[in-house]
Amino acid sequence: MPSDALPIADIIELEQLLAAYAVGMTKNDVESVVEVFTPDGTYSAFGDTYALADFPRLVAAAPKGLFMVGPPKLDLDVEAGTGTGEQPLNFIDQTNHAMRIGWYTDTYRRTDKGWRLATRSMTFLRRSGAADSGRPHDPSRPEPSDSSSGS
Repeated sequence: MPSDALPIADIIELEQLLAAYAVGMTKNDVESVVEVFTPDGTYSAFGDTYALADFPRLVAAAPKGLFMVGPPKLDLDVEAGTGTGEQPLNFIDQTNHAMRIGWYTDTYRRTDKGWRLATRSMTFLRRSGAADSGRPHDPSRPEPSDSSSGS
């Protein structure tokens, strides 16, 4: 559905949901971050996909700082309760003010608790002009648990 035809209530609900994710990450509040996902939700970056059970270790290993996001571009099927979207991100490291920029690519699903993220993946923009999902060899990043890999 074109964004100009989307119900304002759905747009606001999703914008608030995504703001809750950014504020939760900024405040290092893992419980708030997990709450914005469906129970089977996942986050993908660094060549891996992480289940909700992995979030505490993943967030603990991540650098701390400001998760500044822009408004999402939404494509929703309101009747089906599903959708996709993209949202720009500018992460600023608290310790040295270095930036990581890129965008999230999301899928959404309406649940009995309202709209939730079903999947979120990160694409980083590099100084070289490249765009990628992160460096798989990052030593501070935890490996996904068996529950993430479907084992």
